[in-house]
Amino acid sequence: MKRFFSFLIALMTVAQIASAQKDPKAEQILDAMSKKYQAMNAFKASFSQTLESQNAKVKETINGDITVSGNKFRLAVAGQEIINNGTTIWTFMKKENEVNISDNDPDEQELTPNQIYTLYKKGYKYNYSGEQKMGGETVHVIDLTPEDKTNQVFKVRMFINKKDNAIKSWQMFRKNGNRYVYSIKKFTPNPVLPANHFAFDKAKYKGVKVVDLR
Repeated sequence: MKRFFSFLIALMTVAQIASAQKDPKAEQILDAMSKKYQAMNAFKASFSQTLESQNAKVKETINGDITVSGNKFRLAVAGQEIINNGTTIWTFMKKENEVNISDNDPDEQELTPNQIYTLYKKGYKYNYSGEQKMGGETVHVIDLTPEDKTNQVFKVRMFINKKDNAIKSWQMFRKNGNRYVYSIKKFTPNPVLPANHFAFDKAKYKGVKVVDLR
């Protein structure tokens, strides 16, 4: 789960890699999107993640919620809760009633939620792929490709609302044939958060087993 948000790491198809550049039009849109999110003190979002595998003939959808503030985030999805205060990560597994504690190591993680809106700025190429309609709204379609060609994701397609520069959805394609589709269901900018929102409060989890991996 520490790599849960690696869905935003992108590679283009082999045919596209040769021609992919830092498209000025894509950069302008990405800059506007980045500015929008960085101007917020925090934000909350409800989302869905759908896994589609043609090889295994599988299609599964899970829902989640996330809160982000600066370099901190709190993510709840698939029976797990991950809390990162920028220094420490708590991973709580509801079924096992167990929490694992580890140090936050940015170099160990491919991407964390607080990096979503600045991902393109370092080590990535991007290409503008046009406009389309999504849920009655017009969105920009942008593909990102990392310079690290060993990544197991070969393409990520981002859909950014033309009207307000918000991220509406993205699709991640992996080399193993799996496709992940992520959609934002509800978005709340600048929510009022309790002081200890980005810390695990053991007192609220009766009988929880604590495993300190630091």
